[in-house]
Amino acid sequence: MSKVLINPTTMLMPAPAALVSCGEYKINPNIITVAWIGVACSEPPMIAVGIRENLYSFGLIKQSGEFVVNITGADIVREVDYCGVNSGKDVDKFKMTGLTPMEASKVKPPLIKECPINLECQVRRTLELGSHHLFIGEVVATHIDEDKLDGDKRPDVAKIQPIVYCPGARQYWTGLQAVSGAYGFSKVKK
Repeated sequence: MSKVLINPTTMLMPAPAALVSCGEYKINPNIITVAWIGVACSEPPMIAVGIRENLYSFGLIKQSGEFVVNITGADIVREVDYCGVNSGKDVDKFKMTGLTPMEASKVKPPLIKECPINLECQVRRTLELGSHHLFIGEVVATHIDEDKLDGDKRPDVAKIQPIVYCPGARQYWTGLQAVSGAYGFSKVKK
């Protein structure tokens, strides 16, 4: 099979379809759907989030220096899309989606109750990259729904059913099909 050369693009897939909450819990909470997101560092734990400067959420994060990454599950895919195609400047996304803000333990932006995992972050660096600025946030608190843990108290991916976004196809996917290996399994002799 031959390869076809196309214009350079960000076709890294899948990408997490996370809800990033920003603003203050009781004053102006907002939500933005972000797929340009990933782990930036393990120690200390840091998450990198790419957001366009012209977006309402960008200003809220820039001003406060805080955000919460909320890992989404299959049951809220419509809400995830809504938060990505509407501006918090024009609508109250919590009200319009029925998602529930919850007070965080260390930052001012809220957690989203319906999301099984919530990562409270404080911005440590901001990089101007081009169309997006990259906020690098240190994870200062992690919350997970107790019923989404396995017997070893680790996240159970089958129970969480995380939503991922496939940029080239412009589609949301859920339900990872099967475990194809575990960390370090390639070192075990056949």
